[in-house]
Amino acid sequence: MEEPLCCCEYIDRTGEKNHLVACFCDCEDLDEGCERWLTCKSLPPGTLERIADTILDRFRIPWLKGAIKINITLLPPLVLLPVFLHVAALHFLLALVILTSLPVVVLWYYYLTHRRKGRTLFFLSLGLFSLGYMYYVFLREVVPRGHVGYTQVVILTCGLILMLVALSQAKRDPGYLASQMSNDKSPCQGSNGLPNRKVLGSSNGLHGAAVSGIASCHAKNDDAKGYSRMLAEGLDKAKEDWCAKCQLIRPPRAGHCRLCGVCVRRLDHHCVWINSCVGERNHRAFILALSLFLLTSVYGITLTLDTICRGQNMFIALFYCPGTYADYSSALSFTCVWYCAIVTAGMGYILLIQLLNISYNVTEREARLALREDTGRRLLGGIVVDTGKYNRGFLYNWGQFLTLGSPTPQRSAEDIV
Repeated sequence: MEEPLCCCEYIDRTGEKNHLVACFCDCEDLDEGCERWLTCKSLPPGTLERIADTILDRFRIPWLKGAIKINITLLPPLVLLPVFLHVAALHFLLALVILTSLPVVVLWYYYLTHRRKGRTLFFLSLGLFSLGYMYYVFLREVVPRGHVGYTQVVILTCGLILMLVALSQAKRDPGYLASQMSNDKSPCQGSNGLPNRKVLGSSNGLHGAAVSGIASCHAKNDDAKGYSRMLAEGLDKAKEDWCAKCQLIRPPRAGHCRLCGVCVRRLDHHCVWINSCVGERNHRAFILALSLFLLTSVYGITLTLDTICRGQNMFIALFYCPGTYADYSSALSFTCVWYCAIVTAGMGYILLIQLLNISYNVTEREARLALREDTGRRLLGGIVVDTGKYNRGFLYNWGQFLTLGSPTPQRSAEDIV
């Protein structure tokens, strides 16, 4: 039996035992890269990728049963956000430049990671640390001024806790579909990666059962022409819903997430802020978390502006608050208010789109596909796309959304036929 790892040992990406003390050893790629950089020579292909993989693999902290690897994308928000906000509090022009640049940088990083189809904890870390740091600044800089009561602090704290609880629920299983892949080639996969006729009889999907029932029904009636037509339609539909990567027939409205690498029931989109998909099982928790965040954020902004800009209307104080930069505490609080306002505006737009999509019973994925295939129509100035496929009216659509994930009675193929 292998010896257990001590707190500073770990198994590296090559499968060998290593130690944290030796993190700067065996750095041939880094040495070669530095030497070529000093001599103005180009690096061989793949050198930078190998250096990055080595650094990420060795970035660990001691733990009980061996050193654990830390995702490096967690660290930039923890370091840069406080630095930027404190620098922005020094002068109005610095605040203008920094608060304008932050959304641009975040969007650039989003499109960079999205194009590479990679998952990152940067946005989840940024969101959670922003919440914690704003709450810390509120308790340290705003509450001691004496204008915020104990009850108001309790309400704000409860809102923050409820939002985190809803966020933890949204992080759970969104409705992943179990993959049918095995070591051997799937018997229901043809040479072109699509299901052959056997899958329609053996799959536990709805289309397989329906086509099998149709086939048996028409066989009994000896209607060869009708059977052939119905079977062809069933095969076409099964090929359309077949996922070659997960080796399964997707149920209606399910989709394959290229970032998570799995199929999800009623897939809406992959949210980088929770680092997970939004699907059938966590969509309601996702909407609840967004709503609680907006309410808590607006309430915190109101309390802060009412403290540092006494006697002014909240909307006026947000743009004009004389004497804010007279002392550093007020300047930092005002800068954090503007940071919260920018984030709240972005999350409010996301929530608006989500509520409109629910009202028209369409998911983000379905809207994108409808625009790509030119099968949907834009409504309300183009911010929502109605596919017309599942829209059954406002009340019915919301009733269906509020019952997502509820068990539905199973029907046999004979009942369907």
